[in-house]
Amino acid sequence: MDTIWLYVILGIFDTILLLTAAVTLVCYFKAYFQRPHGKEDHYRLPDSPHFERDREKMYALIHEMEKQPFERVYTRSRDGLRLSARYYHVADGAPLQIQIPGYRGTSVRDFCGGNKLARKCGFNTLLIDLRAHGDSDGHTITFGARERLDVLCWIDYALDRFGAETEIWLVGVSMGASTAILAGAYDLPANVKGIIADCPYCKAEDIIADSCRKMHLSPRLMMPFLRLAATVFGGFSLKDADVLQAMSHVTLPVLLIHGEEDDIVPCRMSHMLYEHRHGYAELHTFPNAGHGLSYMADGPRYEQTVRDFIDRVRGTDSTSD
Repeated sequence: MDTIWLYVILGIFDTILLLTAAVTLVCYFKAYFQRPHGKEDHYRLPDSPHFERDREKMYALIHEMEKQPFERVYTRSRDGLRLSARYYHVADGAPLQIQIPGYRGTSVRDFCGGNKLARKCGFNTLLIDLRAHGDSDGHTITFGARERLDVLCWIDYALDRFGAETEIWLVGVSMGASTAILAGAYDLPANVKGIIADCPYCKAEDIIADSCRKMHLSPRLMMPFLRLAATVFGGFSLKDADVLQAMSHVTLPVLLIHGEEDDIVPCRMSHMLYEHRHGYAELHTFPNAGHGLSYMADGPRYEQTVRDFIDRVRGTDSTSD
């Protein structure tokens, strides 16, 4: 009888292990896994009424951007992945924006407005494909934990190619905005002047938990599996994507922009980041704007907000000199 109970207990234990492994693997594929698309469909928009409202405007900007000449460039990540970017040249010696797209987004779609604005403002732009996106290698999205280090590699690329005197700005949308802040917590070269973060989230765990609620799943039940999936199958920790903590260490000037009707990353998250600022920061919210759509909602105000912020930062630098 004792032997029978031992087999029963071992069977139950094995079943629990198998179920845990199965749920963890499903979580990995749902939240973190992605094969790079190579040739991407830039016209594929998220299923949201806000994107539907701005569809034609975005399509026009995407079409315009696809006509712009660019150079495909590459660098290596610290863990050996080949990372890809589009380089758009405006003028020799011009300041440079390193533009960072969002989660499962495409670079052209996410920056169809932001890249046009950058060119209009006289910036050369390095529009990157995140790891596991576009033409970059990799198959795991880490919510900024490793992407922040990839941004550092792109800064090194810019220094090598354009020189240590070239003015550099980090500009991100959604996960790219959070990644820019995470990268900004490092001791960056003096020619990196500031961060423009459009609709960032506070913590990877918070935005993932929020997504669970939208799918009518219990975050308390799912988060242990999602943490385990990140560690076991993704090889990273969600704790390394704590943007709120990073914000409290960022000394670069930060411009936070957020749509007040954002139904993916709540606008309150930018307010929380602003409250945790360490250095100079500004927060501007846009009524009637969805996720990453503030430029679409009010292009003239968005442009003026960005121009004024850059001018203020440059003016501060001039004063300190």
